[in-house]
Amino acid sequence: MSNDEQAIRTLIDTWMSASRRGDTAVVLDLMTDDVVFMTPGRPPFGKVAFAAMSAQMQNVQMEGTAEIEELQVAGDWAFVRNHLNITIRPPGEAAPVHYAGYTLTILRKDASGRWRLSRDANLVAPKV
Repeated sequence: MSNDEQAIRTLIDTWMSASRRGDTAVVLDLMTDDVVFMTPGRPPFGKVAFAAMSAQMQNVQMEGTAEIEELQVAGDWAFVRNHLNITIRPPGEAAPVHYAGYTLTILRKDASGRWRLSRDANLVAPKV
């Protein structure tokens, strides 16, 4: 496994663990400033909107796993195809909601050599 591939796998692990802890600052630091997220049913959005949505979920518990199915590096760009399983536990007595699905993520290595998430197409949906 190359150093770049290991760094990208570490980024994904860091993203998942920071999300579990509700550590939005760490998650935001893993993104480029011009990041674009695409999710079904809404227009693409960036880092500011991601931060605002995260702030609304501060009392929500999240657990999840990311299974990398494909990872390719080409110079300062890379893509990852993941399968995610996520459980969201709203505050109080509300029942947990389970989500699963695929993401296609494009990463870019910055001038310091650090990989950051640049584009993300997220097809995660509630499990039926």
